Amino acid sequence: MEVNGDGTGSSTRPRKVIDEENLAVEFPETAHQISSDSWFQVGFVLTTGINSAYVLGYSGTIMVPLGWIPGVLGLIIAAAISLYANSLIAKLHEFGGRRHIRYRDLAGFIYGRKAYSLTWGLQYVNLFMINTGYIILAGSALKAVYALFSDDHVMKLPYFIALSGFVCALFAMSIPHLSALRLWLGVSTVFSLIYIVVAFVLSVKDGIEAPARDYSIPGTTQSKIFTTIGASANLVFAFNTGMLPEIQDVGYATIKQPVVSNMMKSLYFQFTAGVLPMYAVTFIGYWAYGSSTSTYLLSSVNGPVWVKASANIAAFLQTVIALHIFASPMYEYLDTRFGITGSPFSIRNLSFRVGVRGGYLTINTLVAALLPFLGDFMSLTGAISTFPLTFILANHMYLKAKKNKLTSLQKLWHWLNVYFFGLMSIAAAVSALRLIAVDSKTYHVFADL
Repeated sequence: MEVNGDGTGSSTRPRKVIDEENLAVEFPETAHQISSDSWFQVGFVLTTGINSAYVLGYSGTIMVPLGWIPGVLGLIIAAAISLYANSLIAKLHEFGGRRHIRYRDLAGFIYGRKAYSLTWGLQYVNLFMINTGYIILAGSALKAVYALFSDDHVMKLPYFIALSGFVCALFAMSIPHLSALRLWLGVSTVFSLIYIVVAFVLSVKDGIEAPARDYSIPGTTQSKIFTTIGASANLVFAFNTGMLPEIQDVGYATIKQPVVSNMMKSLYFQFTAGVLPMYAVTFIGYWAYGSSTSTYLLSSVNGPVWVKASANIAAFLQTVIALHIFASPMYEYLDTRFGITGSPFSIRNLSFRVGVRGGYLTINTLVAALLPFLGDFMSLTGAISTFPLTFILANHMYLKAKKNKLTSLQKLWHWLNVYFFGLMSIAAAVSALRLIAVDSKTYHVFADL
């Protein structure tokens, strides 16, 4: 089969399943590096996402609307199904004699041009909303530092969001591609440990000293239904911010051969080293503050000013690095589309990054300041993109690609996954839109939350 640039097969020949195990693998065109990184480095890329500053919000956005038993079980089950779904994509990374470094290429190869465009559209919305959430997080961290040293309330959240967007843009202009993060991944891990350890220790201290907490799920019966559904979207968001399909493909595009086995090592690394710190800070935060837990845990904890300031600064800096990972698919697309090759710091290439990446993040920052509802963004992202891309499409693509090798029971299993997560996606999207509508009535645009 001939393969076009959009990942689809030639329209002049009928599509057929190719035995990928007996063919040399074709590499796609890209302006960024591929096949240069170890599985360990790619594992760190994925772990950086799962332990980003978003973990400081899971006590409030997952545990509060679900409660103890559903919340704990939900996080464990979400980790298992996320690992499974992403392993399906990993097994299709080299398929049909071609290495698919982008999820949209794989979708186009299996389904055709329309699926390529639809998948790319979903990915763009997905990554745009994640990056918007990161800028909200970064702004919240800076505002928390400001509040520790000043109570005049002159500086509002939108100002800190604007400052955060500017810093993120500077970083994006300095790092040409994902492989260039190398040292920064280690720095990001240190930052993550700082805010996770501080949040954990201060929450334990507050929990020991505090009176009995209320762990009941807040709200009316109707609101509880919607917040529970929204929390289910947050569950899958929690484990797929570090391994969403496009992020995987950009990470996997840099990984050394043998690709599939190394990708599986990266996934297992993420779901061992990655989830334990996230579980710890999420569960302890909810234990310490109960139903009153904030959607940004560091705003709830009590402790020395310098300790809290250090944790918030670490959260801010780690968010800048993590955002770059999730923005990399868009950067790779634009760099490849416009032929940005050669020295990354040549005048032409640097000017391109300043204009294009700066413009992209300016739009992100404007949306973040306009609607700074972090929990709502997490729910909506999980509903309209994480569910379809990570669970629905992954199962259906695997079913279509491997249909001649699957038993009837295996086929039934994959179809059940497609329909179940399809229904969940619709329900979660309705819930998330309702939450945004309610919050928009409660708070004005450019709100100082």
